[in-house]
Amino acid sequence: MNPLLLDVPLQLETERLILRAPHQTGDGNIVNQAIRDSFSELKAWLPFAQEMPTVEETEINLRNAHINFLKRESFRFLIFDKNNHNFIGVSSLQRIDWVIPKCEIGYWINTKFSGIGYMTEAVKKLANLGLNDIKFRRIEIRCESANFKSRAIPEKLGFVFEGTLRNDDLSADGSTLTDTCFYSIVK
Repeated sequence: MNPLLLDVPLQLETERLILRAPHQTGDGNIVNQAIRDSFSELKAWLPFAQEMPTVEETEINLRNAHINFLKRESFRFLIFDKNNHNFIGVSSLQRIDWVIPKCEIGYWINTKFSGIGYMTEAVKKLANLGLNDIKFRRIEIRCESANFKSRAIPEKLGFVFEGTLRNDDLSADGSTLTDTCFYSIVK
């Protein structure tokens, strides 16, 4: 089947969260504020957070993410608290290979919501969507070996630790070689 014909929902719900595709004008404001709130933590791990983006740059990034969603190249979701509508973070099905088919899950969280299980809940929902609805045969999560908070998520969700690739990538700031831990779940 051509991936463009897949019905992928623009919104998902869990017990505490709403995950929705970034398709609303103004999403750049709320995401940019979360980047600002969490900049020092994000900068340590994510190449996109090496410089503070403007609200306009964030809005453009999100509009491109929506285009990629429609083209079935990646599925980015903004995560909100169901009760108070606070913006929690972002999680995506990305690096999609439709031949296998497989993907990777990526994520980041607003620091003030870290440590209470929101991202684990969101990633669980996306893994379910990927395996059961989209019919991916493999979903990977890759984390820098020293990013223990990020590694805890696939470990809690029963992803299999496949190993560590030594000197696999550069640190977020590009200054040193880092090791990458690979986790996967298969169907």
